[in-house]
Amino acid sequence: MAGLVVAPQVLAAEEGVKVLRQGGNAADAAVTAALVQGVIDPQMCGLGGFGVALIYEAHSKRIECLAFHARAGSKATATMWADRVLREAPDGFGFFLRDAVNDVGAASVGVPGTVAGLHALLERYGTWTWAQVLEPAIRIASEGFVVSAELARSWKARERYPERPSLLQRLQLSPEAHRLFLKPNGAPYDAGETLRNPDLARTLQTLADQGPKEFYSGSVAAAIIAELETHGGHITPTDLVNYRVRWHPPVRVPYRGYEVVSAPLPAGGVTVAQVLRLLEGFDLRRMGHNSPDYLFTVAQAFKAAFTAKVHHHGDPEFVAVPVDDLLSEAWAAQWRARIAAGEVLSVPRWGSHDPHGTTHLTVIDADGNIVALTHTLGSSSGVIPRGTGFMLNNAMVGFHPLPGHPNSIAPGKARVSGMAPTFVLRDGEPVLVLGAPGGARIVSGIVQVLLNIVEFGMTPTEAVTAPRFDAQLHAIECHARIPSWVLDKVQRRGQPCVKLPQSYGGIASVQVAQYRDGRWVGASDPAGGGAAFSPD
Repeated sequence: MAGLVVAPQVLAAEEGVKVLRQGGNAADAAVTAALVQGVIDPQMCGLGGFGVALIYEAHSKRIECLAFHARAGSKATATMWADRVLREAPDGFGFFLRDAVNDVGAASVGVPGTVAGLHALLERYGTWTWAQVLEPAIRIASEGFVVSAELARSWKARERYPERPSLLQRLQLSPEAHRLFLKPNGAPYDAGETLRNPDLARTLQTLADQGPKEFYSGSVAAAIIAELETHGGHITPTDLVNYRVRWHPPVRVPYRGYEVVSAPLPAGGVTVAQVLRLLEGFDLRRMGHNSPDYLFTVAQAFKAAFTAKVHHHGDPEFVAVPVDDLLSEAWAAQWRARIAAGEVLSVPRWGSHDPHGTTHLTVIDADGNIVALTHTLGSSSGVIPRGTGFMLNNAMVGFHPLPGHPNSIAPGKARVSGMAPTFVLRDGEPVLVLGAPGGARIVSGIVQVLLNIVEFGMTPTEAVTAPRFDAQLHAIECHARIPSWVLDKVQRRGQPCVKLPQSYGGIASVQVAQYRDGRWVGASDPAGGGAAFSPD
């Protein structure tokens, strides 16, 4: 069995494959590639971020979830932003607050989990040393990397609403970010230009020499606290020292003779499982891929699951979430009957924003061990602790800014996210691995690619390139390649449809690996600029 690495960044996938070729296992390669992603995609992920990983250990067939979510600082409270709310976002995703205090700046930062998470993954499942897995990231940060077309494009993209700072505006907020990631004239780097980050190289070398504790209680921690305390952050030195990862059993749900396994709350696997539980009662193959009936039915299933997310989802350490009820046949049957009767559903407004700045990677080694890892900075806070070279997350934007909601702020609490690394098992062994960046749209992307393969027999490449749609509120938003006459038929049923300007992208960047004909094959969403490489 040959291995495989799939990632939205070619260089990260290449470095992961090098580890497999040098005898490292899936955990070694995943940690190495994730650290490289933090260098070459500096506003999507990095040392200041957080995430979740789903791990399959081949010899024991054990599957567990490693959660390294960011957590609210001990000085944060549920009411601290109640008087700053300006309005709900017109798209339903979150609130706009005065001075965007939940979205950018020191107050938007949650306690980072990525360093602790990657080290925990390596310690439990890896064979390489911490210093070994850091070496490629150190080298690339020091020598520089060629800015990809996708990264350059992200720096020039505009947000939908002026109250949400763009990625470029986030860079412009911090003198450190301006110095490291912008040219002397203030312009972002263009595709094909080389970007070096010697500050990050030094930080990574310090972590290699001193270990991950340096991030949480040493010189790196001191730099983080100095930056946050100066500008009104909610994180204390004790918050960093006390940060711990969590190991959880995954969410499991049957589907068409397979078992689907995903990341539990506060990640997005419960929502993936709910959609599939509901859809198993419909004959999707008979409907036909992206037919009017298929679009209508799958979109309503999304809206049913997202409604449950709005009403119930939060950090299970802080709120009681009725997960068993939400995954029950009774829940699915109730919503299935409404959809079958032709009801057009609407999702209540979210009240919290799930940012789109995220990345993912999947690694499978020759022994069949698997790591599917999704990690993020949110959409980045714009804050870089002086001299460190890495940006901190803006995890706090993912909380509801008012008290009384399952996803309201509390000290030490993790916000709900859409991250959902997912396995599909046959006879107890993975045959399909999926994951994606894409914020709240991760679920929509993963479910559709899964259905493309399981229901319609597509190859991984066909599955990630087929046009997709999303339904988060009331209207269905569709890739431009879904024909207008299909949308017209859906709209005659009372379901509004909106054709997006893009033919690819915007609805998660799905990374997929499938076990086919005795070997693993993979594909990276073409909109993301990534790759799937085998060490053969």
